[in-house]
Amino acid sequence: MSTRWKVNLIPVERVARVLVGLVAAVGGAYLLGGAGSTLAIAVEAIVIITGMDLVVTGLTGHCPLYQKLGFAPARLKGRVP
Repeated sequence: MSTRWKVNLIPVERVARVLVGLVAAVGGAYLLGGAGSTLAIAVEAIVIITGMDLVVTGLTGHCPLYQKLGFAPARLKGRVP
């Protein structure tokens, strides 16, 4: 049985998530190379993971947090043309 996710992001948000996510993931990876402390490594790893999450949600068009909160943009609800 396959469950297909419902798209709950508008196209502009999808593009923004991918772009911001790529910047965060690449920037975090770049900074990770020069990390000197354990705290810096942990923070940069969190930035990379967050960036990857933004990229995945942007590419799929589905945000699990939006789904849990019951949020859907007005444009996807059919209220705005």
